[in-house]
Amino acid sequence: MPSDRSPRSAPPDLPPPSLPLLALELRAPWEFGAVLPAWPMLQRAPLGDGHAVIVFPGLTAGDATTVPLRRYLESRNYAPQGWGQGLNLGPREGVLESARRQVLQACERSGAKVSLVGWSLGGIYARELAKELPEHVRAVVTLGTPFAGPHTSTNAWRIYELASGRDIAREAANYDLPEAPPVPTTSIYSRTDGVVAWRGSIQAPARHNPHTENIEVVASHFGIGLNPSAWWAVADRLSQPEGGWQAFRRPRLPGLQLIYPDPARP
Repeated sequence: MPSDRSPRSAPPDLPPPSLPLLALELRAPWEFGAVLPAWPMLQRAPLGDGHAVIVFPGLTAGDATTVPLRRYLESRNYAPQGWGQGLNLGPREGVLESARRQVLQACERSGAKVSLVGWSLGGIYARELAKELPEHVRAVVTLGTPFAGPHTSTNAWRIYELASGRDIAREAANYDLPEAPPVPTTSIYSRTDGVVAWRGSIQAPARHNPHTENIEVVASHFGIGLNPSAWWAVADRLSQPEGGWQAFRRPRLPGLQLIYPDPARP
Protein backbone atom coordinates (compact mmCIF):
# COMPACT_ATOMS: atom_id res chain seq x y z
CA MET A 1 0.00 0.00 0.00
CA PRO A 2 1.48 3.39 -0.93
CA SER A 3 2.47 5.78 1.82
CA ASP A 4 0.34 8.82 2.57
CA ARG A 5 3.38 11.01 2.00
CA SER A 6 3.44 12.93 -1.28
CA PRO A 7 6.45 13.96 -3.38
CA ARG A 8 7.60 17.52 -2.94
CA SER A 9 5.89 20.13 -5.10
CA ALA A 10 7.69 22.21 -7.70
CA PRO A 11 10.18 24.93 -6.70
CA PRO A 12 9.75 28.29 -8.47
CA ASP A 13 13.05 27.92 -10.35
CA LEU A 14 12.44 24.36 -11.51
CA PRO A 15 14.71 23.54 -14.50
CA PRO A 16 13.60 21.41 -17.45
CA PRO A 17 14.63 17.75 -17.76
CA SER A 18 18.23 17.13 -18.73
CA LEU A 19 19.42 16.28 -22.25
CA PRO A 20 20.05 12.61 -21.30
CA LEU A 21 16.42 12.34 -20.14
CA LEU A 22 15.26 14.04 -23.33
CA ALA A 23 17.25 11.49 -25.34
CA LEU A 24 15.49 8.67 -23.47
CA GLU A 25 12.21 9.78 -25.06
CA LEU A 26 13.23 7.49 -27.95
CA ARG A 27 12.01 4.57 -25.83
CA ALA A 28 8.36 5.51 -26.32
CA PRO A 29 7.66 2.86 -29.04
CA TRP A 30 8.86 0.12 -26.67
CA GLU A 31 6.36 1.28 -24.06
CA PHE A 32 3.51 0.76 -26.52
CA GLY A 33 5.09 -2.54 -27.49
CA ALA A 34 4.72 -3.65 -23.87
CA VAL A 35 0.91 -3.46 -24.17
CA LEU A 36 0.61 -6.89 -25.82
CA PRO A 37 2.43 -8.90 -23.12
CA ALA A 38 0.72 -6.77 -20.45
CA TRP A 39 -2.77 -7.24 -21.94
CA PRO A 40 -3.83 -10.10 -19.61
CA MET A 41 -2.93 -7.93 -16.61
CA LEU A 42 -4.64 -4.87 -18.12
CA GLN A 43 -7.85 -6.85 -18.47
CA ARG A 44 -7.85 -7.35 -14.71
CA ALA A 45 -8.26 -3.61 -14.07
CA PRO A 46 -11.63 -2.63 -12.55
CA LEU A 47 -14.54 -2.34 -14.96
CA GLY A 48 -16.25 1.01 -15.44
CA ASP A 49 -19.94 1.85 -15.35
CA GLY A 50 -20.18 2.95 -18.98
CA HIS A 51 -19.89 6.70 -18.39
CA ALA A 52 -18.47 9.01 -21.05
CA VAL A 53 -14.77 9.92 -21.06
CA ILE A 54 -13.24 12.68 -23.20
CA VAL A 55 -9.53 12.24 -23.96
CA PHE A 56 -7.48 15.33 -24.89
CA PRO A 57 -4.21 14.88 -26.83
CA GLY A 58 -0.88 16.57 -26.17
CA LEU A 59 0.77 19.50 -27.92
CA THR A 60 0.93 19.12 -31.74
CA ALA A 61 -0.83 15.75 -31.44
CA GLY A 62 -4.33 14.70 -32.46
CA ASP A 63 -6.93 12.05 -31.74
CA ALA A 64 -4.91 9.39 -33.55
CA THR A 65 -2.41 9.39 -30.68
CA THR A 66 -5.11 8.62 -28.10
CA VAL A 67 -6.82 5.83 -30.08
CA PRO A 68 -4.94 3.02 -28.23
CA LEU A 69 -5.84 4.42 -24.80
CA ARG A 70 -9.45 4.99 -25.86
CA ARG A 71 -9.76 1.46 -27.24
CA TYR A 72 -8.44 0.11 -23.94
CA LEU A 73 -10.93 2.21 -21.96
CA GLU A 74 -13.67 0.93 -24.25
CA SER A 75 -12.65 -2.61 -23.33
CA ARG A 76 -13.05 -1.68 -19.65
CA ASN A 77 -16.66 -0.54 -20.19
CA TYR A 78 -16.28 3.21 -20.71
CA ALA A 79 -17.59 5.37 -23.54
CA PRO A 80 -14.43 7.24 -24.59
CA GLN A 81 -14.25 9.90 -27.28
CA GLY A 82 -11.52 12.06 -28.77
CA TRP A 83 -11.57 15.81 -28.63
CA GLY A 84 -12.41 16.14 -32.35
CA GLN A 85 -10.44 19.32 -33.06
CA GLY A 86 -7.54 18.01 -35.13
CA LEU A 87 -4.02 18.74 -33.93
CA ASN A 88 -3.66 20.36 -30.54
CA LEU A 89 -1.86 23.60 -31.39
CA GLY A 90 -2.68 25.35 -28.15
CA PRO A 91 -5.76 27.24 -26.92
CA ARG A 92 -6.24 29.28 -30.06
CA GLU A 93 -9.49 31.12 -30.70
CA GLY A 94 -12.49 28.82 -30.37
CA VAL A 95 -10.60 25.79 -29.02
CA LEU A 96 -11.67 26.01 -25.39
CA GLU A 97 -15.18 27.06 -26.40
CA SER A 98 -15.53 23.94 -28.55
CA ALA A 99 -14.15 21.76 -25.77
CA ARG A 100 -16.64 23.30 -23.34
CA ARG A 101 -19.52 22.53 -25.72
CA GLN A 102 -18.28 18.97 -26.10
CA VAL A 103 -18.41 18.44 -22.32
CA LEU A 104 -21.92 19.87 -22.09
CA GLN A 105 -23.16 17.84 -25.07
CA ALA A 106 -21.65 14.62 -23.72
CA CYS A 107 -23.42 15.20 -20.41
CA GLU A 108 -26.70 15.94 -22.17
CA ARG A 109 -26.50 12.81 -24.33
CA SER A 110 -25.60 10.48 -21.47
CA GLY A 111 -27.59 12.14 -18.72
CA ALA A 112 -24.55 11.86 -16.44
CA LYS A 113 -21.28 13.56 -15.64
CA VAL A 114 -18.26 12.88 -17.87
CA SER A 115 -14.65 12.20 -16.93
CA LEU A 116 -11.79 14.09 -18.57
CA VAL A 117 -8.40 12.56 -19.38
CA GLY A 118 -5.60 14.74 -20.75
CA TRP A 119 -2.13 13.93 -22.01
CA SER A 120 0.44 16.72 -21.43
CA LEU A 121 -1.12 20.01 -22.65
CA GLY A 122 -4.42 18.15 -22.99
CA GLY A 123 -4.39 17.76 -19.23
CA ILE A 124 -4.37 21.54 -18.83
CA TYR A 125 -7.61 21.66 -20.84
CA ALA A 126 -9.10 18.89 -18.70
CA ARG A 127 -8.21 20.64 -15.43
CA GLU A 128 -9.43 24.07 -16.51
CA LEU A 129 -12.68 22.72 -17.96
CA ALA A 130 -13.35 20.90 -14.69
CA LYS A 131 -12.85 24.18 -12.82
CA GLU A 132 -15.40 25.87 -15.08
CA LEU A 133 -17.90 23.01 -15.21
CA PRO A 134 -17.58 21.04 -11.94
CA GLU A 135 -21.26 20.09 -12.01
CA HIS A 136 -20.67 18.31 -15.33
CA VAL A 137 -17.29 16.66 -14.65
CA ARG A 138 -16.98 13.48 -12.62
CA ALA A 139 -13.17 13.17 -12.45
CA VAL A 140 -9.95 14.41 -14.04
CA VAL A 141 -6.88 12.31 -14.85
CA THR A 142 -3.76 13.87 -16.37
CA LEU A 143 -0.71 12.22 -17.92
CA GLY A 144 2.59 14.11 -17.77
CA THR A 145 0.81 17.47 -17.53
CA PRO A 146 2.90 20.52 -16.53
CA PHE A 147 0.62 22.56 -14.28
CA ALA A 148 2.70 23.15 -11.14
CA GLY A 149 5.97 24.62 -12.43
CA PRO A 150 7.05 27.63 -14.51
CA HIS A 151 6.77 27.33 -18.28
CA THR A 152 10.56 27.11 -18.49
CA SER A 153 10.43 23.78 -16.60
CA THR A 154 9.53 21.99 -19.85
CA ASN A 155 11.50 21.32 -23.01
CA ALA A 156 8.44 22.15 -25.12
CA TRP A 157 7.53 25.74 -24.28
CA ARG A 158 9.15 27.17 -27.42
CA ILE A 159 7.24 24.63 -29.53
CA TYR A 160 4.07 25.76 -27.77
CA GLU A 161 4.70 29.39 -28.69
CA LEU A 162 5.51 28.47 -32.29
CA ALA A 163 2.43 26.23 -32.66
CA SER A 164 -0.05 28.48 -30.88
CA GLY A 165 1.29 31.89 -31.83
CA ARG A 166 0.88 32.93 -28.18
CA ASP A 167 3.23 34.14 -25.46
CA ILE A 168 3.19 31.27 -22.98
CA ALA A 169 3.99 33.40 -19.91
CA ARG A 170 1.19 35.84 -20.71
CA GLU A 171 -1.19 32.97 -21.45
CA ALA A 172 -0.41 31.17 -18.19
CA ALA A 173 -1.03 34.37 -16.23
CA ASN A 174 -4.70 34.14 -17.22
CA TYR A 175 -5.15 30.93 -15.20
CA ASP A 176 -4.31 29.56 -11.78
CA LEU A 177 -2.83 26.38 -13.21
CA PRO A 178 -1.54 24.85 -9.92
CA GLU A 179 -4.98 25.10 -8.30
CA ALA A 180 -6.70 21.72 -8.21
CA PRO A 181 -10.09 21.31 -9.87
CA PRO A 182 -12.95 20.86 -7.37
CA VAL A 183 -13.52 17.24 -8.50
CA PRO A 184 -11.50 14.04 -7.89
CA THR A 185 -8.17 14.72 -9.61
CA THR A 186 -5.25 12.41 -10.37
CA SER A 187 -1.90 13.40 -11.85
CA ILE A 188 0.07 10.52 -13.37
CA TYR A 189 3.72 11.48 -13.79
CA SER A 190 7.18 10.02 -14.36
CA ARG A 191 10.54 11.03 -12.92
CA THR A 192 12.06 9.89 -16.22
CA ASP A 193 9.91 12.29 -18.27
CA GLY A 194 12.28 13.98 -20.74
CA VAL A 195 9.96 16.84 -21.68
CA VAL A 196 8.24 17.93 -18.46
CA ALA A 197 10.08 18.29 -15.15
CA TRP A 198 8.30 15.72 -12.97
CA ARG A 199 7.81 18.10 -10.03
CA GLY A 200 5.83 20.29 -12.41
CA SER A 201 3.21 17.52 -12.50
CA ILE A 202 2.76 17.22 -8.73
CA GLN A 203 -0.60 18.29 -7.38
CA ALA A 204 -0.15 19.98 -4.00
CA PRO A 205 -2.73 19.18 -1.30
CA ALA A 206 -5.85 21.30 -1.74
CA ARG A 207 -8.03 22.45 1.14
CA HIS A 208 -11.06 22.78 -1.12
CA ASN A 209 -10.60 19.26 -2.50
CA PRO A 210 -9.21 16.37 -0.43
CA HIS A 211 -9.66 14.01 -3.38
CA THR A 212 -6.40 14.69 -5.21
CA GLU A 213 -3.41 12.43 -5.72
CA ASN A 214 -0.23 11.84 -7.67
CA ILE A 215 0.68 8.45 -9.15
CA GLU A 216 4.21 7.78 -10.32
CA VAL A 217 4.89 5.45 -13.24
CA VAL A 218 8.07 4.64 -15.12
CA ALA A 219 7.50 6.19 -18.54
CA SER A 220 8.69 8.67 -21.12
CA HIS A 221 6.66 11.78 -21.90
CA PHE A 222 5.89 10.67 -25.45
CA GLY A 223 5.05 7.18 -24.21
CA ILE A 224 3.10 7.81 -21.02
CA GLY A 225 -0.24 7.76 -22.86
CA LEU A 226 0.73 4.40 -24.40
CA ASN A 227 2.23 2.89 -21.27
CA PRO A 228 0.50 -0.17 -19.70
CA SER A 229 1.05 0.97 -16.11
CA ALA A 230 -0.46 4.38 -16.93
CA TRP A 231 -3.41 2.69 -18.64
CA TRP A 232 -4.12 0.56 -15.56
CA ALA A 233 -3.99 3.65 -13.34
CA VAL A 234 -6.35 5.58 -15.63
CA ALA A 235 -8.88 2.74 -15.72
CA ASP A 236 -8.64 2.24 -11.97
CA ARG A 237 -9.21 5.95 -11.24
CA LEU A 238 -12.15 6.22 -13.64
CA SER A 239 -13.81 3.26 -11.93
CA GLN A 240 -14.23 5.18 -8.68
CA PRO A 241 -17.94 5.59 -7.90
CA GLU A 242 -19.28 9.09 -7.49
CA GLY A 243 -19.07 10.01 -3.83
CA GLY A 244 -16.91 6.97 -3.07
CA TRP A 245 -13.40 8.11 -4.01
CA GLN A 246 -10.46 6.24 -2.51
CA ALA A 247 -6.75 6.90 -3.02
CA PHE A 248 -4.92 4.69 -5.52
CA ARG A 249 -3.49 1.39 -4.36
CA ARG A 250 -1.09 -0.72 -6.35
CA PRO A 251 -2.76 -3.78 -7.84
CA ARG A 252 -1.73 -6.90 -5.94
CA LEU A 253 0.34 -8.45 -8.68
CA PRO A 254 4.03 -9.47 -8.52
CA GLY A 255 6.69 -6.90 -9.40
CA LEU A 256 4.47 -3.83 -9.36
CA GLN A 257 6.82 -1.99 -7.02
CA LEU A 258 8.92 -1.50 -10.17
CA ILE A 259 6.20 0.09 -12.30
CA TYR A 260 4.51 1.94 -9.42
CA PRO A 261 7.42 3.26 -7.35
CA ASP A 262 7.01 4.19 -3.69
CA PRO A 263 5.50 7.72 -3.58
CA ALA A 264 7.20 8.39 -0.23
CA ARG A 265 10.63 8.80 -1.77
CA PRO A 266 11.76 12.45 -2.21
